[in-house]
Amino acid sequence: MPSFFETRIEFIKGVGPQKAALIGAEIGLFTYGDLIQHYPFRYEDRTKFYPIEEVHGDMPFVQVKGKIRRIETVGEMRKKRLVAHFEDGTGTLELVWFKGIQFIAKKIQLGVEYVVFGKPSVFGRKISIAHPELEVLTTQNEKASFLQPVYHTSEKMKAKYLDSKAISKMVRQVMILSEQHINETLPQSLVARYGMIEKKLALWHIHFPGNEELLKKAQFRLKFEELFFIQLRLLKLKLTRTEKYQGAVFSDSSLLTDFYNNHLPFDLTNAQKRVIKEIYFDMKSGKQMNRLLQGDVGSGKTIVAFICMLLAVGSGAQASIMAPTEILADQHYQGLKPFADALGIGIAKLTGSSKKSERKVIHAGLLDDSISILVGTHALLEDVVQFKNLGLAIIDEQHRFGVAQRAKLWGKNISFHPHVLVMTATPIPRTLAMTLYGDLEVSIIDELPAGRKPIKTLHEYDAKRLQVFGFMKQEIKKGRQIYVVYPLIEESAKLDLKDLDDGYESIRRAFPDQHISIVHGKMKPQDKDFEMQRFIKHETQIMVATTVIEVGVNVPNASVMVIENAERFGLAQLHQLRGRVGRGAEQSYCILMTEYKLSKEARTRLETMVRTNNGFEIADVDLQLRGPGDITGTQQSGVLDLLIADIAKDGQILQAARNAASDILEADPNLEKEENRNILRHIKSLRKVVVNWGRIS
Repeated sequence: MPSFFETRIEFIKGVGPQKAALIGAEIGLFTYGDLIQHYPFRYEDRTKFYPIEEVHGDMPFVQVKGKIRRIETVGEMRKKRLVAHFEDGTGTLELVWFKGIQFIAKKIQLGVEYVVFGKPSVFGRKISIAHPELEVLTTQNEKASFLQPVYHTSEKMKAKYLDSKAISKMVRQVMILSEQHINETLPQSLVARYGMIEKKLALWHIHFPGNEELLKKAQFRLKFEELFFIQLRLLKLKLTRTEKYQGAVFSDSSLLTDFYNNHLPFDLTNAQKRVIKEIYFDMKSGKQMNRLLQGDVGSGKTIVAFICMLLAVGSGAQASIMAPTEILADQHYQGLKPFADALGIGIAKLTGSSKKSERKVIHAGLLDDSISILVGTHALLEDVVQFKNLGLAIIDEQHRFGVAQRAKLWGKNISFHPHVLVMTATPIPRTLAMTLYGDLEVSIIDELPAGRKPIKTLHEYDAKRLQVFGFMKQEIKKGRQIYVVYPLIEESAKLDLKDLDDGYESIRRAFPDQHISIVHGKMKPQDKDFEMQRFIKHETQIMVATTVIEVGVNVPNASVMVIENAERFGLAQLHQLRGRVGRGAEQSYCILMTEYKLSKEARTRLETMVRTNNGFEIADVDLQLRGPGDITGTQQSGVLDLLIADIAKDGQILQAARNAASDILEADPNLEKEENRNILRHIKSLRKVVVNWGRIS
């Protein structure tokens, strides 16, 4: 029998099947439970009424009371609108409607006192409010509650009179009905420890706060609970894995010693050495390793990955490294092959474009153990790819691979789960790492290789283009190479940007004596590779490109990165692009070109890039600006299906929730104690609903 919270919203008085279907299609609310957890995104203080003479166009929302003296229809066809002249004795403003004109004209009563609420703007010299909320003044709305909730809705819903106020009315009905059905979900000791209000009260005051203090308490309670259950789940996974999953013991370091003594081309940084020790400890512990390796652009994660592979291969197992793109897989393969050849280790590359004949040889080599290291893309996950003894699976997570893909790699060895090392080149703020990767151990390379000079980043406006060209010519004279990156391939009617083709032509005119490469995503792989190889071999001095060079190009001689329309790029992407230079011993530069007119957010991004090279600091700013959506380099919205908590702002609550979850699991790993009964009951109720925890861990 369905629970109260699974009751469909069509049974709410005044809703019915048609409106319910629209609400479901537009904002994904289907049940009483969905509706209760559709929290307001802001609140409005409806206790204040402004005199019209004090209303101006810069105000966000205002509430006024007065009378409509006359109404008129203005304009023809599409420009037709209904205008009501509204006054309160101190002044007059216009109320304007562009839709539903006939219906509204019939409803309006002249000379009756109304309450009007909306966003004022200036049209000509007159103050107007478009599509205002309009209600006849009553004792009730004149003495409105302190804060009124505002809910997300949609234009289609508003057209059917399902605005924020209608949602609020629905929520109120369900909340009144739900009182006896809302159970406490946290232990009483935890509620007391953090001075939280009970669940029932929190849900009421998040929708209909009695005052600001109660609203804050409701927000803390619901954010804490949401983050607590995510952390509990992640820590439980971690606990189960370390207890349940055995890992192969890799303790033979003779191959690694040979590499260190005879083939390592440079000294490792202290950070690299520390991380290798952490991984080595995991791999000889007998427990299956699940570790996240974070490292800034150019910090040397690939060599660490190779050293870890040597631990596996030296102990008689195989290793794989999976990258998100063919370009990156190829870079890994080209970088590792000389080392593997020198050590007599079989290495192969498998991608979507590998020929059938190549695949056959690789499949056979994996089964007879003549291939010890396999580098590739998603092609590694195909069922036909079978290893004789996969001991270490490395995932270069420039784009996030989910738990399902990780599980596929685990299944490549039926004797024991391979050790897993997940690498990310985009530093992740601590709060986000705790939520996205809370079931993994974390290692951080927070030091750049010796001899690298910090990249100097400059922000220049289009007016200084000639000086920038002059600087580029000086660098080319020194024998250096230059990237020029554009955000678009061809002209877009919507965005007035310098497209790649125009850019290529202007660079050709400005540098007639230089050879220029051009690379973009629409080129055939072989053409792209040909152009990249020309640049790598120093046959061309300038590479004009789109963001395809964000990953996968390593040219130590390139010392200048010019990014056109830099305001169009996210911080993570700008940081990745900047990381393409500064790979040699020479001083390198990143020049961010923009128009003078910039949004406040764009200016913050550019100032951050100029101020710091620290990827973790940049990631923190990015998280504050954009939330967790795109922080790890690809679209992540949906990864965190958070209803109320905000990872960017609620770091302290997250830490408290994780500590609480950790304490509880330490004392009661299976949640069998009477005091944890609430937690267990809530987890069981969650299982009835499909919760995609795989997207979180």
